[in-house]
Amino acid sequence: MSQRYRITRALQDNEDSAKTISLEECKQYFASKPDFSYTSVFTVTGSTSMSIEGDFFMWSFGSTEIPFRHYQGDIYVSGTNEVVIPKMIEIAGELGADVLEG
Repeated sequence: MSQRYRITRALQDNEDSAKTISLEECKQYFASKPDFSYTSVFTVTGSTSMSIEGDFFMWSFGSTEIPFRHYQGDIYVSGTNEVVIPKMIEIAGELGADVLEG
């Protein structure tokens, strides 16, 4: 089973910031990052192919693309590839959010 992480503001006590991360906020934030691109369909290929609709911000790390998915006010990412951990922590810090497992 793959480890999944959630970038969220749900634990924040700051009344001045939003409790959720909006899709528009994500689009603005990731647009400023040259190693990210947006897609509304993520396709997984292997022995079979599967497409998932949603709001995905694809991080290009060398020849690998890692999806960060915006879903219901949070951002989700798989921890299968360990290079994602520092990037995830960086993003959470810049968005004023926390990282949770699960």
